[in-house]
Amino acid sequence: MGLIMEEMKRFNYLTSEIDAAYHDVALKLGLSDSAMQVLYAICNNGESCLLSDICKLSGTSKQTINSALRKLEAEDVVYLQSFNGKQKRVCLTENGKVLVKNTVVRLIEIENAIFGSWTKEDQDMYLALTQRYLASFKEKIKEL
Repeated sequence: MGLIMEEMKRFNYLTSEIDAAYHDVALKLGLSDSAMQVLYAICNNGESCLLSDICKLSGTSKQTINSALRKLEAEDVVYLQSFNGKQKRVCLTENGKVLVKNTVVRLIEIENAIFGSWTKEDQDMYLALTQRYLASFKEKIKEL
């Protein structure tokens, strides 16, 4: 039908390729996508993170995150702590700290190197345009 603009096709292609690259990285580092998302969210926050924040940051369902957490707990990578009543905090074990150093931290270093190689203006433009796209997208999908 040709409804998608050529620029949007390119955008969708690039988004898919980025997703595929992150999937490939997870596999190369011996992690499932969901385990990578959990560990990445924790690293993004330090050595622990609220379970609700992991779901928000990853955009992954609570059920998928919980499944990954059960596996990571069984492997002695993370443990859960009660926090503020009903909330749960996901914390790295000593084994988990070693694992993220050899996996997720390496990925974050790559991302930082790439982003750091851009000019400040390019960084600001990329972030501003991405934020603008996301805000507009969220507004428009409310109309569906």
